[in-house]
Amino acid sequence: MLIRPRMPVAILAAVLAVAGCGGSSVDRPEHTAVETTEGTGMELTSTAFENAARIPSQYTCDGADISPPLQVAGLPQGATTLVLVVDDPDAPRGTWDHWVAYDIPLATAIPEGVAALGTPGVNSWGRTEYAGPCPPSGSHRYFFTVYAVDTPLGLPPGATKAEVLAAIAGRVVAEATLIGLYSR
Repeated sequence: MLIRPRMPVAILAAVLAVAGCGGSSVDRPEHTAVETTEGTGMELTSTAFENAARIPSQYTCDGADISPPLQVAGLPQGATTLVLVVDDPDAPRGTWDHWVAYDIPLATAIPEGVAALGTPGVNSWGRTEYAGPCPPSGSHRYFFTVYAVDTPLGLPPGATKAEVLAAIAGRVVAEATLIGLYSR
């Protein structure tokens, strides 16, 4: 049986290749996008924007600054909780964290404008809620990454992305990434 990559994976590869030409780091050691193929893996999508497409302004600092709706398909067996990280690797001073949440009960949908999601982590603004794209200049990529984890982390509220990623090391059953683009 031949498994062919879905079209969004090809688009993602093209966006990453082009984005890398502008001096931004494409190498993101803190997490990697997983190529989802037909019939396997987990997938993260949104009804608000397509993978590698522009994020509507209502989900940014230029609009209502609410979180976009997200859908998780293909939750793997063995997963007990989810972790969600949204970050911008194109920020001038290094990767900027927009949303960190962990110990999220397994769900196939995260509604738009959600106020509380699992245990809140702290973002780069020092806040524990979603803070949308707000680039100072140029076009930036925003990585929405969901991790399916085999056990609750039990971290207290307010953990940083680094602390969360350290806690999930060796516990990730699957992961999926959705990339949105935004410029002002």
